[in-house]
Order: sequence, then structure tokens, then C-alpha cells
Amino acid sequence: MKQYNVIVAGATGMVGRKMVQVLEERKFPVGKLIPMASARSAGKSVTFNGKEWTIQELNEGNIKNSGAEIALFSAGGSVSKEFAPICAKYGITVIDNSSAWRMEPNIPLVVPEVNREKIFSGSKIIANPNCSTIQMVVVLKPLHDKYKIKRVVVSTYQSVTGAGQKGYDQLMKEWNKEKIESPKFPYQISFNALPHIDDFTESGYTKEELKMVNETKKIMGDDSIAVSPTCVRIPSIGGHSESVNLEFEKPFEIQDVVELLSHAPGIVLEDNPKEKKYPMPIFAHDKDETFVGRIRRDDSVNNGLNLWIVSDNIRKGAATNAVQIAEELIKGK
Repeated sequence: MKQYNVIVAGATGMVGRKMVQVLEERKFPVGKLIPMASARSAGKSVTFNGKEWTIQELNEGNIKNSGAEIALFSAGGSVSKEFAPICAKYGITVIDNSSAWRMEPNIPLVVPEVNREKIFSGSKIIANPNCSTIQMVVVLKPLHDKYKIKRVVVSTYQSVTGAGQKGYDQLMKEWNKEKIESPKFPYQISFNALPHIDDFTESGYTKEELKMVNETKKIMGDDSIAVSPTCVRIPSIGGHSESVNLEFEKPFEIQDVVELLSHAPGIVLEDNPKEKKYPMPIFAHDKDETFVGRIRRDDSVNNGLNLWIVSDNIRKGAATNAVQIAEELIKGK
């Protein structure tokens, strides 16, 4: 099997470390791992396949001399804006986890279970969607194909890990009653629910909420889908949860929906209320699938459906989705 030299940019961050782990777990054919990060992390190392790999500074010289064919980026939007085009210039395909490129018209925004074909558009930069969007569209895709979604109302319950290491650290310090020098959140997160993820815009929606609106339309390839989101940060760790209400153009039977989702790629059905079986972050933690349950008809509207969706935001919501894109890329059309 052909092997590929792979850059992981932002290799010391929460998602970057998970990317390295997922590459190993999924046995991606890595010839040489090239971890890169800021100058202050250069010289440190990461472990991959039982070997220590030295972290290099992310700069043009190191990119040029890397011999890489693929780069997984999780280093923030400004870094991606600067260095993703440099990688592309040297023939390296970038799969970028930041929001920098997602809504650029000529940059594919990809969830392999939904729009795999976009990987082969010819672009050397491929955008990884927002974590809360990824898990939702994995479930929406088979339903939209069969019943045509008119409207989505979604409320998210998002893990502190979605705010990175600082978000996780704040929760841990609050629980342990430790001093917090520079909190990630504007209020305490322990024993709380914060209806505020990312900055507020003039519309009253946050940037996180607008990502769900715009990215869903782009990934699904249908601007007619109306999306109304509310994004909430909660003190959980294992993954993001979403309450999703759908309105279809076509009628449906619940059993048909259950059957459809039970055979859809990337989805695990956990829907047995009598046995108290439903998705939760503690069960989704460190898994790659998207879990669906609480499937029930919404009788307040024609052709309405309620769902509960949970997925590990660091894995399927970020690292795993990026690696899956890379896997599809090397398989080819």
C-alpha cells in the first residue's frame, strides 16, 4: 500500500493531538508524520505508532521541505489563512478544521457521509465543518433525500471541550475549586448552562449559530432548508448533544424513519425509551459514530419529527471527520 507523508499543524492542541491518535487508530498509511506547531512548541515531540516524532515550527521553509502530500490543520483561522495556501502552493492537500475557509465558494466543505464527491473538486484546500453541524447533517442527509426537509429547529448542548483545552481546564478548576487566572467563559460553567457560544452578531445570533445555518445549506447543497439554531454550552465532556425538530415536505411513518436511520452510514440508533436507552455524551465519548434516539412525531405541525443527536465533538466533530476526508481522498473517485 502506498504511504503518505502527513503534516499535522497544531499538533499540540486538543484536536491536533486527537488527529494523531485517530490516524494511528484507523491505520492511515502514514509514511512520515510531520507534526508542526508554533515556535514555542518546536523541539517537543508527539508519539505515533510507537515512535517519537519531533515537532517542527510551522513555517514556509519547513512546509516546503516536508515532502508531505496531505496536511491536517487545527491551528486556528488566522494560521490557516496564512499557511494553507502555502501548503497548496507546494502541492499539499490541506484539510482544515478552522472556520477560515468553510464559506469560501470554491472551497469544498465536506462530511464524507453526506457529500463525499466534493473532495474531488480539484481544490487543494478542503474545509472541515463546525462540530455541531457535522453530527447534525450526518442524520439530516438520509432524511432529506427521502422526505425533503423544509425547516430545522435545533438547540445544542455543547461540551466544554468545544472551547478547547482552556474550556476543559476552566471546568476542571471550577470543580476542584482552584483559582482561574484567565477564564475561557464569561461566567462559571460548572452547574450552569451558557446560551452563548462564540461572539454575538447584530442579528442577535452568535457566530456559532450562524455557522450551523450557513454550513448546513452548503453541505446539503440546498439553500431552501430553513435552519433556526440556539447553541448552549453545558458542563459536559464526552460530546455535543442536539435537540432537533424537523419539518418535511413529504409525509412519513416513524417506523420507516427508524429503519432508514438504522442503515445510514455513520449512524448508531439508540432509541428504546422503555429500556431507558437513548444517546448521551458519556456513551458517545471517544467514539466516531453519530448516535440518534428519542425519535418521535411532532404533532404540532404537518410532517414534523423530533430527534436527539449526540456525537463526540473532538472525534467525529473534528479529528475523525478530517481523517475520514483524507481516507476518501487517497481512495480516489
